[in-house]
Amino acid sequence: MNIALIAHDKKKDDIVKLATAYKDVLAKHRLFATGTTGGRIIDATGLDIHRFKSGPLGGDQQIGAYISDNKIDMVCFLRDPLTPQAHEPDISALLRLCDVYEIPLATNMSSAEMLLRGLDAGFLDWRNVAKESDRDELNF
Repeated sequence: MNIALIAHDKKKDDIVKLATAYKDVLAKHRLFATGTTGGRIIDATGLDIHRFKSGPLGGDQQIGAYISDNKIDMVCFLRDPLTPQAHEPDISALLRLCDVYEIPLATNMSSAEMLLRGLDAGFLDWRNVAKESDRDELNF
């Protein structure tokens, strides 16, 4: 599975804690993150993460493009709902794409933990079936 990890500034410590706690689960998958968040997780865990630009510089849009190309299977985006974000339209677009493409999305620590536990238990294996179905349709 391809997993995107994103966190607003005030949630970066939380996503590092999450990645540390679920390092063994995350290590089994391909990881993607916005720039600063990815760097913080790499420093704390040593996990291999493809880093996009930081969110305000286009990283959210880069992840959104991957979602629309069926290259992301799950998103953990720890949002700070109490602080205005200069790039709020990009964030809204990313969340919308998750809904459009049926991508499991966690926006807080408890939902992220549920998704990661479900991932480890095999509850997201339907994404692999969906990808195979998409490939079959493209090949006719």
